[in-house]
Amino acid sequence: MAEVRSSTMASSSSAVSVSAVEYASSSTPTLLEAARELWAYRELFFFLAWRDITIRYRQTILGAAWAVLQPLITMVVFTFLFGMVFKVPITAGIPAPIFYLSGLLPWLYFAATLTAAGNSLVGNGELIKKVYFPRLVLPASAALVAMADMAIGAVILALMMGFYGVLSWRLLLWVPLAVLLWMFSFGVGVLLSAVNVKYRDVKHAIPFLVQIWLFLTPVIYPMNAIPPRFAWLIALNPMSGIIEAFRATTVPSQVFDWSSLLLTIVATLMILIVGVAYFRTQEDYFTDIV
Repeated sequence: MAEVRSSTMASSSSAVSVSAVEYASSSTPTLLEAARELWAYRELFFFLAWRDITIRYRQTILGAAWAVLQPLITMVVFTFLFGMVFKVPITAGIPAPIFYLSGLLPWLYFAATLTAAGNSLVGNGELIKKVYFPRLVLPASAALVAMADMAIGAVILALMMGFYGVLSWRLLLWVPLAVLLWMFSFGVGVLLSAVNVKYRDVKHAIPFLVQIWLFLTPVIYPMNAIPPRFAWLIALNPMSGIIEAFRATTVPSQVFDWSSLLLTIVATLMILIVGVAYFRTQEDYFTDIV
């Protein structure tokens, strides 16, 4: 009986090792494979996101109120400086506070996600060394955390739209647009997180990248304020199409730029493919380097 039991255990362990080798060799750096991994570990995905949300404002005086104060204060500053002092032209009948807040909310999410996702692997180095799980879960959950702040900000925006009398059903389009924003932010964040493991300069470069990216995105200014010879360059920035789409939902008379939105969707898919592919090719080395 002992010999039979030992032989059975040996055969089962060899089968497990063979299946593991087959899985490793058959796994390809595709979006479908990444989506399957995230779904299989969805409980860990949401747990890590909830953990980061609950500790984000721990031991702060104002707590979650920072999720409202940051975009509101920035909106007031932008409205005063660019709306009253420099008099940046705003068309399509969008009130200045709504114009700036509708652009700030997705932008602040993107900026926070780039920082959190880009440092997610390095910041969880001990967890990576102790437990096996798809490393893709870390930047993916980091990209979900700031969505809570954006949701709170969207409620404030809806109240402001009601105050100005421009509230409409278009605000519901924020749901699919938020999914597109998450996909793009995750694609860039997952690429930065993998590079950050090898080159720690990325940690210091991310704030500088976010700062430069802000000026190349129509958050402070509208797209029609850009000279035609430079408009195509700004349009190549996927965040431009995303910000303009979010802003178009605030006024019923605003026309959607479907060509810009389609270009953004294509660019988002390309960045996702490249980011996930590079991440998967480097994943085996994370434990040794991080």
